[in-house]
Amino acid sequence: MENFKSLTITVTPDKTLELPAELQSILNPGEQYLVSITGDTITLTKSKVGQSSGFDWEKWEQNLEAVGNDPNQLSTEEICEIVRDVRRNRTV
Repeated sequence: MENFKSLTITVTPDKTLELPAELQSILNPGEQYLVSITGDTITLTKSKVGQSSGFDWEKWEQNLEAVGNDPNQLSTEEICEIVRDVRRNRTV
């Protein structure tokens, strides 16, 4: 992580964020930031709009957590049985 720094921001009565001058100085109009919320942690990450960023594992994991457990999720044994059936049918 390059030059980690922790800053304190304040939530105003109208629920906006009051940013310190040091933070304002590095922000540019029109920039977009992705907001990640986990428990009591909020993380801002500069958006890579227009850039090829590949697969975002962190976003995938957050989406997976948000969806929750699948009540119809197959067991490992059921998956193995499906694979065996497909292999049997493929060789016939």
